[in-house]
Amino acid sequence: MSPRGLNDAPQANSAPAQPALRWRIGGRVQGVGFRPFVYRLACRFELTGWVRNHGGEVEIHGEGAAERLEVFGAALMTAAPPAAAARLLDLRPVQGEMSDAFRILASTVDVHPRIHIPADLFTCDECLAELRDPTARRHRYPFINCTQCGPRYTLIRRLPYDRANTALDRFALCRDCLSEYTNPLDRRFHAEPLACAVCGPGLSWRGRSDIGGDDEIFGNEPSLAAALAALRAGQVIAVRGVGGYHLLCDAFNEGAVGRLRERKGRPAKPLALMLPWRGVDGVESAHVLVHLSALEAGLLRGAARPIVLALLRRPSSLAPSIAPGLREVGLMLPYSPLHHLLLDDFGSALVATSGNLSGEPVITEPWQAQARLAVVADGFLHHDRPILRPADDPVVRVVAGAARPLRLGRGTAPLEFSLPRRMPMPMLAVGAYQKTTVALAWEDRAVVSPHIGELSSPRGREVFAQVAQNLQDLYGVRAECIVHDAHPGFPNTRWACDSGLPTRAVWHHLAHASAVAGEYPSEAPLLCFTWDGVGLGCDGSLWGGEALLGGPGAWSRVASMRPFRLPGGERAAREPWRAALGACWECGITWPEGAALGGATLRAAWVAGLNAPSTTSVGRLFDAAAALLGCRRRTSYEGEAAMRLEALCEDEAAAVPLPLARDSNGIWRSDWSVLLPLMQDASLTPAVRAAVFHSSLAQSLCRQALAVREHTGVARVGLSGGVFQNRVLSERAQTLLRAAGFEVLMPQRLPVNDAAISFGQLIEAGAAECAS
Repeated sequence: MSPRGLNDAPQANSAPAQPALRWRIGGRVQGVGFRPFVYRLACRFELTGWVRNHGGEVEIHGEGAAERLEVFGAALMTAAPPAAAARLLDLRPVQGEMSDAFRILASTVDVHPRIHIPADLFTCDECLAELRDPTARRHRYPFINCTQCGPRYTLIRRLPYDRANTALDRFALCRDCLSEYTNPLDRRFHAEPLACAVCGPGLSWRGRSDIGGDDEIFGNEPSLAAALAALRAGQVIAVRGVGGYHLLCDAFNEGAVGRLRERKGRPAKPLALMLPWRGVDGVESAHVLVHLSALEAGLLRGAARPIVLALLRRPSSLAPSIAPGLREVGLMLPYSPLHHLLLDDFGSALVATSGNLSGEPVITEPWQAQARLAVVADGFLHHDRPILRPADDPVVRVVAGAARPLRLGRGTAPLEFSLPRRMPMPMLAVGAYQKTTVALAWEDRAVVSPHIGELSSPRGREVFAQVAQNLQDLYGVRAECIVHDAHPGFPNTRWACDSGLPTRAVWHHLAHASAVAGEYPSEAPLLCFTWDGVGLGCDGSLWGGEALLGGPGAWSRVASMRPFRLPGGERAAREPWRAALGACWECGITWPEGAALGGATLRAAWVAGLNAPSTTSVGRLFDAAAALLGCRRRTSYEGEAAMRLEALCEDEAAAVPLPLARDSNGIWRSDWSVLLPLMQDASLTPAVRAAVFHSSLAQSLCRQALAVREHTGVARVGLSGGVFQNRVLSERAQTLLRAAGFEVLMPQRLPVNDAAISFGQLIEAGAAECAS
């Protein structure tokens, strides 16, 4: 059969009618080359008929011999494009149309579309080979793509996924590109971001003339050359990528890394690295720098191309300040053609950290980068392909033998879930204050946005509002209720209350527990440990070490930790010595070094209860232990003290049993006071003390679970909250729980931290709404 394009009229056929079937395919089938795949498959099996996008689904009409239709139908699922996630919704016999060819029809719009937004895709092997082929038309073109790769979420305005509905609509295709775009047998048939050096986006360079650079350069190769020269000279550059800017510098140049840290105001937070693709599997350069397990290697070269945390080899030739005080470093491989060109030409690892100011979302626009990163970057590698919405790099860590996301982002979000029950109405959940995501739920579906970040800055709040609106626009769903954290002072809570829509408040730790229950739906009760920094609890105190029993809409608090008061309140999050003092004062234990830090005035305020809120936070206990050990008394980023404490653990150590008793309200409480003198015991190495601390908390968690099971028979245990990002604690706790006969559930699709709060808010609010 000769190929036919869009909208070709069917031709009458006098041959006898053949069997005809109609398929309706849902799931992720738009933006992944599904229609040309169907066309080629139909040609292979000599079928006639048509395929088209209809709303968010694909409809297929096939005519031919019955045995060929059967094999074709099976192959629709088993041989689908790698980026697809197809699901058969309907299959039925229909009247034949007597056509003489197979055609691809124009997209049609449904009143109630089942839309699935594709995530951004990494550069496929075929495009990468073409990028490096001197004889190819797109040799070294920084925006090469096809139906199986390239940006999606960051450039789609609306569905159906046609070029007119993307940010590439302003780039008219040249004759050669148009020929590829309209040929159903070409792998670039309807590759919507299609472009080449003649008709597509291009690079430009903006240097700083005050340091001897060129003020402005246009053109792909000259701009790349200027960027590489700056990197080789030890400079810091900002590079516009798929979902925003990166700040890049030589990962082996301590002077360059130090300048990046000083200028960005990021003295200690670890920096991610991007490595050149080397070897058959691409990860050869990673093996030189880190101890890489098979699972970690698979994640590095997987479809999402995430940042993967892996154990550093010692000694290391990397700049010492890449990850100070830690044993792991975050690595990723190039995922865009521009990244491949930079890394291939540079020849070794580059620091590739988010192009933003601390705590803000990643910057997407050239004018924003020039204005906001002028004090950080020595030069800017821009391009003119629009970025409609930010998407930071995803981060994963292997914990207990499974990949656990720490941050959703480019390639992993929007993240979709099928809900165990239909939502009573469309709901938008606005998440937590830090690690913010938003989530939208309607019917039996929920979609979680990429990472937004903190809401402490005006830009953070602006991007939050943009993503909340974008999510509704993309899926064609209008929220009828806004779900928010119960804390009245959060910016997203105020935004929800100002929306004019009905609102529902959800307590922070109930959302943590419901996120686990939503990822692992079951009618069986769940005992969920929600351990984190602090969140407003149902009793008005600051929770952070709770165990909740039940299920969404019906949680009860059954276990917790001994509470203590934090001198200075919120300041304790960045000054762990305050948590240490509060814990010692609570238990009447002396900490000689703490006296000089706190002083009599702080003690008097603590005694009087002035700015000294009570908390059960396990996260603050980690801070206290780190301060008592002397490994971190002040921090520059969230979780630094706990991360350094974990990094000290090189061997296992015996646990110190923590007293466990029921309080007057029937809540089981573990008393951690016995750990405070041990943390100050100089006769033990810091590594041993850190290991004992982790083992003791893991054992106390298991003992709480056993105590609750004895009274309730619960068999399923969930782990949720930022504390369980800690690999040592999580793995030891899971080992103990499984040995005791528990089924252990820890998120694998969602982050265990506050990024899961928006999804948990939806699950909790939906259950409560159905019950009311």
